[in-house]
Amino acid sequence: MQGPTGPATSVATTSPVLRIGGVGKRFGTFTVLDDCSLDVAEGEIVTLLGPSGCGKTTLLRCIAGFWDADSGSITIDGQDMARVPVNRRPVGVVFQSYALFPHLTVARNVGYALRMQGVPRAEAARRVAAALETVSLTGFEDRYPAQLSGGQQQRVAIARVLVMEPRVLLLDEPFNALDAKLRGTMQVELRQLIKSLGLTSIFVTHDQEEALTMSDRIAVMRAGRIEQAAPPDEIFDRPATAYVADFIGSSNFWPSLVADGRVSLPDGQSVATGLRGAVRVMARPHNLQIAPPAAGPWQGRVAFQRSVGPLVEYHVETEGGDAMVKVVAMRRAQDRGFADGTAVSLRIVDPALCAVYPA
Repeated sequence: MQGPTGPATSVATTSPVLRIGGVGKRFGTFTVLDDCSLDVAEGEIVTLLGPSGCGKTTLLRCIAGFWDADSGSITIDGQDMARVPVNRRPVGVVFQSYALFPHLTVARNVGYALRMQGVPRAEAARRVAAALETVSLTGFEDRYPAQLSGGQQQRVAIARVLVMEPRVLLLDEPFNALDAKLRGTMQVELRQLIKSLGLTSIFVTHDQEEALTMSDRIAVMRAGRIEQAAPPDEIFDRPATAYVADFIGSSNFWPSLVADGRVSLPDGQSVATGLRGAVRVMARPHNLQIAPPAAGPWQGRVAFQRSVGPLVEYHVETEGGDAMVKVVAMRRAQDRGFADGTAVSLRIVDPALCAVYPA
């Protein structure tokens, strides 16, 4: 993986189940995927994360076989998928809408593909029962989709995939139809289920929190390319590019210049860097400390503050009015904090956690 000087991809440390090698895809003159490479190891959950239009769903559809890649290769267990039709690829797809048949019971929805493949009735019944038990839906066999909650419908969609015993599980924004509280619960449940089954999985989302919860690794995409692929903590704490730093979580950026291998920070501290010339410095809001006015170079005034559960988020206009800095602090019942308009001083808690990027 490259550092802050350029884009990065990451290769899994174990023998990959899924290997995406230099995949490209165009629609007319528009390039949707541009040289995407990614290895996914046995039992690993990798999330494709990025804004709408970045290519994440297109890449998932190429893996599934719904669309053909124009260049590069996709292999599963070493077998090139280029000439393998959709219905013969060892993948299972859970769609956003779940795509359940409203006129079929839960059991018949789950067993539909087995019937289409001519699996003997007794074997199909055994596999359907096992899949429903896995997703905790035993006893729901005779219900119809309209009689289920959103979370139960999602579990039916997952069970329908599990009966096919896929080598790779593909999930295309499966939480979109759920309310916020249920989304959080289902994220944890689904991750635990996938890990207990040891399924190699590709998860697609535009939601950062979802990606941080679900993933062993996150591949951040931008304009058809993978900017960085790494574990969630590394993506958050050591983003490889300014784009990743800006897209994941909340960030503060300042322009600066490198002098003798170090970059001066706004509070008078400095951080080492291998870059030269003009740079941008990034610090996360939780790496800043807000305090009453004190002697020091970094002074400001609270422009806006809001409580976010146990935290308080401050927007501080620094002296000169040339930058708005975001700071996050713990909210304490006995501490009224800093009201709007209050003069404050700022300090970077750990300069080593600041990232430096080319200007």
